[in-house]
Amino acid sequence: MHWQSRLVQPQTLAAPGFESLATPTYRGSTVLFNKQADVVDAWDQAKGGYSYGLYGTPTTLELSGRIAQLEGALHSFVVPGGQAAIALVYFALCKAGSHALVPHNAYGPNKEMAQGLLKGLGIDVEPYDPLIGAGIADLIRDNTALIWVESPGSVTMEIQDVPAICAAAHEKGALVAIDNTYAAGVLFDAFAHGVDINMQALTKYVGGHSDLLLGTVSVNTEALKEQVGGTFKQLGLAVSPDDCNLALRGLQTLGLRLAHLEKSTLEVAEWLSNHPAVSQVFHPAFPSCPGHEIWKRDFTGSSSVFSFLFSDDYTAEQVEAFIDTLEMFKIGMSWGGVTSLALVYPNIERPGKDYAGRLVRLNIGLEHTPELIADLERAMVAITQ
Repeated sequence: MHWQSRLVQPQTLAAPGFESLATPTYRGSTVLFNKQADVVDAWDQAKGGYSYGLYGTPTTLELSGRIAQLEGALHSFVVPGGQAAIALVYFALCKAGSHALVPHNAYGPNKEMAQGLLKGLGIDVEPYDPLIGAGIADLIRDNTALIWVESPGSVTMEIQDVPAICAAAHEKGALVAIDNTYAAGVLFDAFAHGVDINMQALTKYVGGHSDLLLGTVSVNTEALKEQVGGTFKQLGLAVSPDDCNLALRGLQTLGLRLAHLEKSTLEVAEWLSNHPAVSQVFHPAFPSCPGHEIWKRDFTGSSSVFSFLFSDDYTAEQVEAFIDTLEMFKIGMSWGGVTSLALVYPNIERPGKDYAGRLVRLNIGLEHTPELIADLERAMVAITQ
């Protein structure tokens, strides 16, 4: 063979038999077949064999299998991010003329998609009170295809009565999907509490280091697997095997990180709850958090993100100055990584509530907890001088 041909013809020259604790990173778009009769174009490669890198390499499928195992699911679809996961659920379950329900404290881009792209496609997405519980039955229509739950809710952290919502939904033939990112898919057992579809942004706790974007959509029935799978294939939601490998690495330390983050976050939240400048702490483990009793009933722990409200003695300008004065806490979107973050929500909309620019969300990282508290204290003092 000419050397130019030899350079591009696939061949394996390394000795076989290498075993490692690390999951290999398989990259590839083209999948080779032994003969023409073997050629297929199917997304379910675990069932029909590998067909195209678009549907995942062995690295992707390894991550998919481990997430499904962790969540008690039949199958997990790995997609490019949390918002892609939300989109996959909507497009798999809804069509023009469908009605869906989403809590008014849901992840902002979910609501933005509901009022933007989905509205333009003739899908009616209605907001509802996250604390409605079984009362959601009154909002379910004949054409309600999907009910979203997100517990705790984004920023304001309300805990939903998910089993009651699921019971009402199933009685009327609607399906329930949960954004289970806060619980990393493990602190709240979605399928055991009646949910049909469990999604999470692996960007947060599974990735764990603020350096990847991935999401998963998990199902526990064959019918939903096929329904979501067909949409997954048509949307072309390819993911990088390199990112999947980082997520697989993140899974190895997930348990230890969650345990440390819970402990540290509770210490910081407790300190804030006793500070005279703070009027309310929105942390599921605190009685001041709406739905706290449901959290105690349904969850096995808490994680790293929570919010607090400055008292009305403080102005929005002072709260912004507080954020800008912090040093250990960085200003940034997202959460779930090793670095502590702080962000003020000056324009957050909640029916009947006006936080007047005084609502702050924190993500607690792996820094020394007393130093984080000292940073908060220093910033508190600075805005009162």
